[in-house]
Amino acid sequence: MTTPNVDRPADREWTDDQNTALRLWVILARCHATYAKAIAAKVQEYGLTTPQFGTLEALYHLGPLSLGELADKLLVTGGNVTYVMDRLEDQGLVYRFRRPEDRRVIQAKLTAEGRELVADVFPGHVSFVEHLSRHVSSEEQEYLSDLLKKLGTGIQERDL
Repeated sequence: MTTPNVDRPADREWTDDQNTALRLWVILARCHATYAKAIAAKVQEYGLTTPQFGTLEALYHLGPLSLGELADKLLVTGGNVTYVMDRLEDQGLVYRFRRPEDRRVIQAKLTAEGRELVADVFPGHVSFVEHLSRHVSSEEQEYLSDLLKKLGTGIQERDL
């Protein structure tokens, strides 16, 4: 029996279309990781984590939300939302309350301090995101957004 040469790259055993799909996945994953790292560093300047900032931003722009709605908006688990809410409550930026019409549902709402924080930092945050996106034109951003939405929606509807 011969020992395979572990120093030699494996033979490519997939089609050109499969290679294109694999390359797309790698590029999307790397782009997301790079983008997320830049956003996380910026959000850290506000004294927050990315999930904390996302929670505050959602409550600021959408108003009070149930913890389940927050989890859906932020694409995280309910447990993660609970943990994030605990930290934000400790900082005095949000509070939780039960819906009067359905006491089983816990709502999240910004405090005055939370609203003030988001109002203060959001304009600069928007400018930072715009700055990161400058590497492609506005038209390319629109086209890329449409393509990524089409890809994500297709996967969501047909493959999950």
